[in-house]
Amino acid sequence: MTDNRGVAILGCGLIGQKRAKALQGIHLRVCADLDIKRAKQLATSFPDTEATSDWRSAIHRDDVDIVIVATTNQALVETSLEAAKAGKHILVEKPAARNVAELDTLIDAAQKNDVLVRVGFNHRYHPAFLKAQELLEAGELGELMFIRGRYGHGGRIGYDQEWRADPVISGGGELIDQGVHLIDLSRWFLGDFVAIEGFAHTYFWDMPVDDNGFMLLKTAKNQTAFLHVSCTEWKNTFSLEIYGRSAKLHIEGLGGSYGLEKLSFYQMLPEMGPPDTTIWEYPRGDKSWALEFSEFLDDIRLGRSPSANLNDAREALLVVEKIYKDSGYDHHT
Repeated sequence: MTDNRGVAILGCGLIGQKRAKALQGIHLRVCADLDIKRAKQLATSFPDTEATSDWRSAIHRDDVDIVIVATTNQALVETSLEAAKAGKHILVEKPAARNVAELDTLIDAAQKNDVLVRVGFNHRYHPAFLKAQELLEAGELGELMFIRGRYGHGGRIGYDQEWRADPVISGGGELIDQGVHLIDLSRWFLGDFVAIEGFAHTYFWDMPVDDNGFMLLKTAKNQTAFLHVSCTEWKNTFSLEIYGRSAKLHIEGLGGSYGLEKLSFYQMLPEMGPPDTTIWEYPRGDKSWALEFSEFLDDIRLGRSPSANLNDAREALLVVEKIYKDSGYDHHT
């Protein structure tokens, strides 16, 4: 059975390109980017795909049913609002907005126009995380106690001149960039956070946004996420440890420069001592983008709310906003 639905991609940078490769056979009708050269470059990789610098015209095409928003942060809500009002379903990249107030306008528009919006928290679809959820749901960890997570990279020459260093464009620094992934993953396992403490600071880069964020987040049952994100990491790092009363899971690496993705399962024995250990390795590359989009197609077909939605983005931004406020950053636009 052929699927005649069409996709528009707004923003043809690195993430837009990854999204285009993960469309699961759905026709990419149009690529839009303010830099027409980038739009054309992406469009030429696909049959019968047009390029434009006019993102509004891309949204309003009759042959477009789904809009993927992969722009820089300041344009995420503006473009998504236009798509919602046009009745198109939307996959918007994280953090989905620069702040909660901005995001709330999109939540309102999505409800009024009865469109589905999925937020690009693709890390949930990495194989180590899918396996971790499977083990958790099977009761292998017992009741969860706490999570310890680290995520970071070392930037690059000129990083403090890029768009992420401009608070008007980005809404913040490392905390709103990689931080929202760690917050979302921790909340996915532990549930909502009712107590938010943390500190964001600029240690190294000459920029008005943070290069490190430290978080201590607690649920109503005092389950705690102890998280650190950094763009002064120097050696790219991803590590998330999930501690239950009867076992521990450790997810390391995300592939590529973050190292081989693997999941270690440490199962406590009745006599305690060294745990039984099982390790899964996932060397076959990152299929998270394709799995995420495939699930969004199922969401649309079934008319169900996406599992990673605007409320999840809002909960992550509440954490970010509180820590920025407590740390003296004023990124409100």
